Amino acid sequence: MATAPYNYSYIFKYIIIGDMGVGKSCLLHQFTEKKFMADCPHTIGVEFGTRIIEVSGQKIKLQIWDTAGQERFRAVTRSYYRGAAGALMVYDITRRSTYNHLSSWLTDARNLTNPNTVIILIGNKADLEAQRDVTYEEAKQFAEENGLLFLEASAKTGENVEDAFLEAAKKIYQNIQDGSLDLNAAESGVQHKPTAPQGGRLTSEPQPQREGCGC
Repeated sequence: MATAPYNYSYIFKYIIIGDMGVGKSCLLHQFTEKKFMADCPHTIGVEFGTRIIEVSGQKIKLQIWDTAGQERFRAVTRSYYRGAAGALMVYDITRRSTYNHLSSWLTDARNLTNPNTVIILIGNKADLEAQRDVTYEEAKQFAEENGLLFLEASAKTGENVEDAFLEAAKKIYQNIQDGSLDLNAAESGVQHKPTAPQGGRLTSEPQPQREGCGC
């Protein structure tokens, strides 16, 4: 029914990485379906989800690849790092081992994605405060030392799940606007989809719309 070629201006490719059982698939499901999967099976290889969001008045389609955390799938999942505009690196705040392995995941992400890939560190299971094994402060320090965005979230309650995906998208969009992300490079992880028919005037400025919130 749409008259424009696409109902979004950009496609951003995301990957979700981290140890098995940290809740990667649950975060994806909460973001795309607004539901919590209590019995989330372990991912075999990769799973995929999409959702259209809005950043600065621009509609953006997120293509999200949820990768298996098990070591035996690493060879398969590593191929999905290439061409990712954003990476969500997830650990479980109640399991220190998942936090201790972040350096390994970050090394893979740095080596296999492009230098402008936006990486956001997510401490999942924030609803289990009583079982916390990793402090907010130490994770925040790790993120700052490595130039990562950071927040804690809960796939169960939905807390900060939206923000995790949106904050990464805002940073990617900012990189497009300031020219640090080359959209012509295959590995950028971003595709531009003109929404104006017949090459009508396309700028990064949207037509005024009804939203009242610029957050």
